[in-house]
Amino acid sequence: MKKNVLLTGGTGFIGKKLTQLLLVSGYSVSILSRSNKANTDGISYFQWDVDAGTIDEEAILNADYVIHLAGENIGAKRWTTARKQAILDSREKSTQLLYTTLQKTNKKLDAFISASGVGIYGAITDEVICTEATPAASNFLVTVCQKWEGATASIHDLGIRTVQIRTGLVLGKGDGVLKQLLPLFRLRLGSAIGSGKQYMPWIHIDDLCRIYLQAIVNQEMQGPYNAAINDGTNNTIFSKTLAKVIGYKMGLPNVPAFVLQLVLGEMSQLVLQGRRVASDKIEKTGFQFQFTDLEKALHNCLFD
Repeated sequence: MKKNVLLTGGTGFIGKKLTQLLLVSGYSVSILSRSNKANTDGISYFQWDVDAGTIDEEAILNADYVIHLAGENIGAKRWTTARKQAILDSREKSTQLLYTTLQKTNKKLDAFISASGVGIYGAITDEVICTEATPAASNFLVTVCQKWEGATASIHDLGIRTVQIRTGLVLGKGDGVLKQLLPLFRLRLGSAIGSGKQYMPWIHIDDLCRIYLQAIVNQEMQGPYNAAINDGTNNTIFSKTLAKVIGYKMGLPNVPAFVLQLVLGEMSQLVLQGRRVASDKIEKTGFQFQFTDLEKALHNCLFD
């Protein structure tokens, strides 16, 4: 009988791609959704409502693994007080609901794997290469990641192997960071942002999904793992490479930091700051990245 993987956020950018990989890898997939959806071949849908604190317990009872991707998009809207709370609640409350259901049903999963972000290392630009042991900094994005990961501690306390995937900027076809950047760059209006020196630890979506699969298969994996390429890509390098792949040489001046601060407010830290992260820990599990060259990764996302 096939092992079952229960996904939250399974209909999103990463979730859709991960579902495909899990199915071809011999797993059955269940997806928790806010709306009622009909089952398809290999995929079962179950309803939950995080705000109401309700969940179809069958989803948990049928699962061998849970991959928790759900959470409000951090970069979708300006960070008002209400928006910040929604971002936090979508991660903490959803994890808490999964925990209480696991506890109530006394379900022993093979593993609980949660998304997290390299933002836990802070909105800082320096030359430190952050490992999973690097102390967290102090800002809103750090708080989000800390509480996100902290909420999984209760699941670990149930005796369930727990993994956190600290994700960088995800490159993929038609969505993610490229969906936001491509309209300007295709008009040849793209440019570097702020100083251009802020690091942009990136990962191709295929590699990210393979890391989640690795976390299922490798029973030794536990705790946090960085999921990003450590190649020193900063915003200037990324912008110039994207322009090159599209077919032109970038010549416009950098967008001044103060413009983005006026438009985005506190959320501007997402694009104006960035640190390097190490990938040694995930590679020591035997994982090998398929995409380590930025130009080739971008070409794959745009043309392959």
